[in-house]
Amino acid sequence: MHTQLDWSDVTTIREAQVRASSFLREKGAKDPLFEAELMIRHCLGWDRTRYLISMAEPIAAETLAKLDELCQRRSRHEPLQYMFGEQEFFGRAFTVRPGVLIPRPETEILVEQVLAAAAAIWPESEALAVADIGTGSGAICITLALEKPHWQVTTVDLSPDATAVARENAERLGASVRFLQGDLVQPLLAAGEKVDILVSNPPYIPSRDVDELDEEVRLHEPRLALDGGDDGLDCYRRLCEALPALLKDKAVVAFEVGIHQAQDVATLLQASGVIEQVQIVPDLAGIERVVIGVRR
Repeated sequence: MHTQLDWSDVTTIREAQVRASSFLREKGAKDPLFEAELMIRHCLGWDRTRYLISMAEPIAAETLAKLDELCQRRSRHEPLQYMFGEQEFFGRAFTVRPGVLIPRPETEILVEQVLAAAAAIWPESEALAVADIGTGSGAICITLALEKPHWQVTTVDLSPDATAVARENAERLGASVRFLQGDLVQPLLAAGEKVDILVSNPPYIPSRDVDELDEEVRLHEPRLALDGGDDGLDCYRRLCEALPALLKDKAVVAFEVGIHQAQDVATLLQASGVIEQVQIVPDLAGIERVVIGVRR
C-alpha cells in the first residue's frame, strides 16, 4: 500500500522539497533533505546553483507528478542511482540500471593504485595488457582505458546484463575495451593469454551477510555481484590460484577487498608463489580497502 503524498497546496520548489523530504524521512531515508533536492533537480534537469537560486519559483504540475513517482520508488528503497540511471565515477557519468552493481567511491582508490603501481614499474609509453575481472558497469576497465589509451584493456564478466551496460558506457565515453563473457579468468586461461596487470573488485561479502545488508542493496543490486561465498574469499582464492598461468614476468595485481579481508587476501597473493611484494592501502574511512601485489 503506497502512502500517498498530498501535493495540493505545494506551489514552489522550496515547498516541494519540504514535502518530499518529510515523506522520505518517514520512510527511513538517511539524508532526506538532500535526496529530495537531488530528485527535484533530476526532474528539472538543473545543476545545484540554478536550483538554489530558483527555490522560490513556482513548480509545474508535471514536475510534481514526476517527483511523486520518484518518491514512491524511493520509499521501496530503490537506489537513487537506478532511479536516475547514472552514477559518477572518476569524474565521468556511468549509466547504471538494475542488474548492474552501482560503482562505489572507494573503487576509485583501486583505479588510482593501479595507475600509481604501473607508473612505478613501466615507462609511461609501455602498451600494457590489462585484465579487469568482474566488469559491472565498466567503471574500472573504462576508466583505465580512458586514462591510458595505449593500454590494451580486456574485461570479463559472467553477467550478460552487466556486459551490455558496460558496452554502452564504453561506446558513450569513447573507451576501447575488449569484452569477454565467462567465469572470472577462464576465458583468458582458455586462450593462453598473459597480462601485465590484473585488477578486480570481485564479489566479497560472505553469503550469510548478504541477507543483512541494507534493503537498498539487498533488494535491488545483483546478488551475483555481492556474494563471495562462505567467508567472502572464494573469488580471491580462484584468482590467486590462476596467477602463475596468467601473469607476465613483470606484473601488478590489484584487488578491492571487504572489511577485515585485506590480510587474508595478502596471504593468498603471497601463497601464489609469483608475487614478491604486497601492499595494503586504506580508503578514506581508514578501512583496509585495496591489496596490491607486485612481481618485478
